Amino acid sequence: MRHAYAPRAATAAMAGVAPPAKRFYHERVIDHYENPRNMGSLDKSDPTVGTGLVGAPACGDVMRLQIKVDDGGKIVDVKFKTFGCGSAIASSSYITERVRGMSLDDALKIRNTDIAKELCLPPVKLHCSMLAEDAIKSAIKDFRTKRGGSLVSGTGAQPTVPQSIAA
Repeated sequence: MRHAYAPRAATAAMAGVAPPAKRFYHERVIDHYENPRNMGSLDKSDPTVGTGLVGAPACGDVMRLQIKVDDGGKIVDVKFKTFGCGSAIASSSYITERVRGMSLDDALKIRNTDIAKELCLPPVKLHCSMLAEDAIKSAIKDFRTKRGGSLVSGTGAQPTVPQSIAA
């Protein structure tokens, strides 16, 4: 007999049905999800700002990561907006903390496995850490494209034009 006051797990057990499995996120994921760092936007028309927009078609997560870079090539500000699961939001928040103060070249060395390890993501959520890696790479690429290729600042060496074309 089913009782109205019995908890759902108890009624499921009485009916011979296994209760739904609980999913536990690591405390680091929960912390970044509940207290996201550096959420927001930067001015995408600013020449010192690079924007990366990436998505995961399999799950529908979308991540926008923006970096602000000083003349020395150091990331001085970083913001994100992510539409997705808790692991995607946590990965975004974590990467913003990680890259602030780094050079562009050092930020390019961050791998999704580093992010996943730090947040203790389960294998089924590794695509969230991959989004964060792709987002920082995309933001750096956008910044460098705005600045003329691989140049860090607009005051660097300019490409040389062969004499036959310059004439």
